[in-house]
Amino acid sequence: MNIVFLDRATLSPQTVLRQPALAHAWTEYPSTRPAEVVERIRDADIVIVNKVRLPAEVLAQAPRLRLVAVAATGTDNIDLAACEARGVVVSNIRHYATHTVPEHTFALIFALRRSICAYRDAVRAGRWQEAGQFCFFDHPIRDLAGSTLGVIGDGALGQSVAHIGRALGMRVLMSGHKGRQGQGRLYTPFEETLRQADILTLHCPLNAHTRGMISTPEFAQMAQKPLLINTARGGLVDESAVGAALDAGHISGAAFDVTSVEPPPHDHPFMRLLARPNFILTPHVAWASSEAIQTLADQLIDNVDAFLSGQPANRVHPYTG
Repeated sequence: MNIVFLDRATLSPQTVLRQPALAHAWTEYPSTRPAEVVERIRDADIVIVNKVRLPAEVLAQAPRLRLVAVAATGTDNIDLAACEARGVVVSNIRHYATHTVPEHTFALIFALRRSICAYRDAVRAGRWQEAGQFCFFDHPIRDLAGSTLGVIGDGALGQSVAHIGRALGMRVLMSGHKGRQGQGRLYTPFEETLRQADILTLHCPLNAHTRGMISTPEFAQMAQKPLLINTARGGLVDESAVGAALDAGHISGAAFDVTSVEPPPHDHPFMRLLARPNFILTPHVAWASSEAIQTLADQLIDNVDAFLSGQPANRVHPYTG
């Protein structure tokens, strides 16, 4: 049984990754470039992968492959239809980030809502001394209590974010992605959530139904000039439209932990926004608390062991919407 981990460096070096229970040969690489994937998985029975892409033409060149164990929740880097057609099981990680991602989400919300970064930078620049009194009021500060939180995505992370919002005294609107129908009376339609939210936070998978679901037309519907938070997946938002939305006042601030290309190139639209006091970009670390990564690593090997025992766990099928 040959097991190949293509991008071990995507988990922290402090993370303990136990070995699967059954006899196997284990090969791991810190990272794998696209040109290296075929050769490295050619004789693999099980491939463990986090962000390396496995398209259909690559999968076709791995005749022994039986399991792709994804070391993450998102599987948009895997051609799920090709795997299913070839009888390859795909498993992912679930419910490991129900504390770390919501906490990071609210760290970003608090930072923007209370202008934490802007005031930190002002103090660093000497503005407090220049003010000549005990405080100054250069940047807006708003309470969360009494505001409306729009949560797009009703999975474990979206529900956890909603729970924290309610505990902080926020009115919470739960919504599915654009175009999703029939969610019931406890859900607010996507367009109505855009209109009512003071803070809009995304917790959706990236697929054909959600890619680019927020762009210029959606920004124009945001009557409350909300904060926009994305700790989910790059590509949910048209990144080229964010700067214009900030300039036009359609949104009052934005914070992203993800981009459509990671790391973003130097000419990425977000790199031109970094000096703004109402924009924050963090390097895809919302998921990365020490506790969460260890839980992920343990579940990853649990998924491998479950497959080898003939009872696959956390199986992912092509999205049919």
